[in-house]
Amino acid sequence: MGGYARARGGLGVVALVLVPVLFHLAIVETGHVRLALVPRVWPLFKLGFVTASALTHWAIYTTLLLTFALTLLPGREPLISAMARRMHGGMSDEMMVYTRRVTIAWSVFCAAQLATSVTLFCFAPLVVWSFFVNILDLPLVAAMFAAEYAVRLRALRDPPRHSLAAILSMIADVRKPLEEPAGLL
Repeated sequence: MGGYARARGGLGVVALVLVPVLFHLAIVETGHVRLALVPRVWPLFKLGFVTASALTHWAIYTTLLLTFALTLLPGREPLISAMARRMHGGMSDEMMVYTRRVTIAWSVFCAAQLATSVTLFCFAPLVVWSFFVNILDLPLVAAMFAAEYAVRLRALRDPPRHSLAAILSMIADVRKPLEEPAGLL
């Protein structure tokens, strides 16, 4: 069953990228269907692969936003808190409050990235949107990590310090509980 679920998830990603491209090729290029009822949407589909790129960017940030934000609901452990607990075991109240706030900060960051991308795509020249997505995206993510680290050093009395390798290893281990044990059907 685990392999089937993973395959279905992979098909979802392929469909997310492929559907806009097929829509563009089948409808927009042939001119058989006009979206006259939605004139503001029509220019988006004329862009074809750019639209597919935008939808992919938006899907990534929507997924990240939901991943962070849904863990902030009552009765759930914030994502950064769960990651910190995995690395440290038990946590102080100070650390619980801090990691919850970091989860909120990442949620806001993802929402801002998504809103900026959609707004620029719809209302700014394409080159401006492209610059934001292709040039500024990764530096903004890096700046967010750096800002969080700087805040951590000032906000916590005894801030944890880990190597990048230890953090990446912990992130890779997040999937282990989700995988089925070997030998099961």
